[in-house]
Amino acid sequence: MTTEHFDVLIVGAGLSGIGAAVHLSKRCPLKSFTILEGRKTLGGTWDLFRYPGVRSDSDMHTLGYVFRPWTKAKAIADGASIREYIDATAHQNQIAQHIKYQHKVKSADWCSQTALWTVKVVVGDAQAHKLITCKFFFFCGGYYNYEKGYTPTFEGIDQFTGRVIHPQQWPAEFDYNNKRVVIIGSGATAITLVPSMSDQASHVTMLQRSPTYLMSRPDEDKLANALNRYLPIKLAYALTRWKNVFLGHFFYNLSRKNPQRIRKLLLRGVRNALGSNFDIEKDFTPHYQPWDQRLCLIPNADFFKALRSGKASVLTDEITNFTQTGIALKSGKHIDADVIVTATGLDLIALGGIAFTVDSKAVVLNQSLIYKGMMLSDVPNLAFVMGYTNASWTLKADLTSEYICRLLNTMTQINAQQCTPRVKDVDVVAEDWINFSSGYVQRSLDKFPKQGNKKPWRLNFSYARDILTLRWGKVIDGSMEFSSPESSK
Repeated sequence: MTTEHFDVLIVGAGLSGIGAAVHLSKRCPLKSFTILEGRKTLGGTWDLFRYPGVRSDSDMHTLGYVFRPWTKAKAIADGASIREYIDATAHQNQIAQHIKYQHKVKSADWCSQTALWTVKVVVGDAQAHKLITCKFFFFCGGYYNYEKGYTPTFEGIDQFTGRVIHPQQWPAEFDYNNKRVVIIGSGATAITLVPSMSDQASHVTMLQRSPTYLMSRPDEDKLANALNRYLPIKLAYALTRWKNVFLGHFFYNLSRKNPQRIRKLLLRGVRNALGSNFDIEKDFTPHYQPWDQRLCLIPNADFFKALRSGKASVLTDEITNFTQTGIALKSGKHIDADVIVTATGLDLIALGGIAFTVDSKAVVLNQSLIYKGMMLSDVPNLAFVMGYTNASWTLKADLTSEYICRLLNTMTQINAQQCTPRVKDVDVVAEDWINFSSGYVQRSLDKFPKQGNKKPWRLNFSYARDILTLRWGKVIDGSMEFSSPESSK
């Protein structure tokens, strides 16, 4: 079995992986690297999800890369446009030739004697095996299972004679014209599907167990588009980016400090959008506070327009069981359906489910602490991208890649081959990495590493603070241990 070797191994050719490769090529030009992508195409999330209306729920001035301005008029972009943006970024920066498709990482073992990761990879449909060694392992594959989404166990689902679809596995060219559609769920995917499907379906019912906070905004940023007309593109992009970062951070902090005020504001927006013919208390008032879960963004009020048109409706109830013709509910009602869409969330998985070992000892993720939001305690030369939950993913992804490049350059300068985060403060206490009450988060907390109650083990969830830490803060900070094997000295 032949073994390939690279200085840096990037896993994932989505938004994070392509960005990481660009940063690496510009900031560490002497480092060799490759990108392993388990699927046949690049794009990650934005290639995988093909359900009707798929779009971003963050503006593209912050979801876009810091180094490549988003110039299209729509700030809330559809999935195809985002996929094209990622693809163009890869080709314009000569990254595409570094991608190895249908390369799925199964395990990675760190050897302290050689200061190398040995990575076992399964290649292609034939499932051939390959070994790759690298000095640094950079995981950019997100935090959910690409193979399948999450669907609860529904009694009688096999009895249903219509079609059951999870948005993550949307069938190509699926025809739902004049069909009765039930969408189970109340998150961002469901909110997107309802207006997108209601134009063709005979009727769309969004069946929810509990409501979600909704907020409408235009899909175009008028200020950004005006700045693009009168200012250099890079300057206009930077100003828009910081405007959106500030507004998002302000709204989030106000939500945490004065949740009742924001709650009233959001519900007032729903009432104004829907009018008096809807039960706001039952169908649109969540039982939790704003930002205990992510808010759902509605571009151009399209979801509300679909409800007002009568082509779509919201029903708050609980499922008893599936029947041959639809869904029986706890209230005694029955919903007839031809198509049922289970927009019931993601199956979260930490670091792609890869089995990591250090000197043949298994890395237990939920016993590890997260260092600066990107590395694991006691695990050498391993980093990962974990984006923000209260802001655009790419804001954190860009900063993470910048920091990893700084780290690699520092190691070269001091002639170190290993960098290992160590918890030296005995007063550091482990906590869950996120306090979201969302079901998909709560189901998976035990799979993920923990954060600490003190820096650098505490997650900031703040772009401005992370800039100070990751772009300008010390790399040699007392918690990072630098070393080299004895044999190399």
